[in-house]
Amino acid sequence: MAEVRRLPAPRQGDWDWQGSAACRGLDTANFYHPENERGPSRVKREQQAKAVCSSCPVLENCLRWALNAREPYGVWGGLSTEERETLLTQRAV
Repeated sequence: MAEVRRLPAPRQGDWDWQGSAACRGLDTANFYHPENERGPSRVKREQQAKAVCSSCPVLENCLRWALNAREPYGVWGGLSTEERETLLTQRAV
């Protein structure tokens, strides 16, 4: 379970961007890996999710939210969990 104490405090408008998200209404299973998913099936699912993100008008908002919240699961803002963690680690250095 995500550590909710480290989430940014909600502010008016924080989630407004979601109404314009390219993923809105799509099955969330496209963006979150099932338990024990590995290898080619995980890569393929993540590539499909990132393809949706690539045309998203709110990509930057989504990525900003995921980085600030340290979202531990799924593809957000066109990046996987591992890619976001790498980006956060690079920023800390």
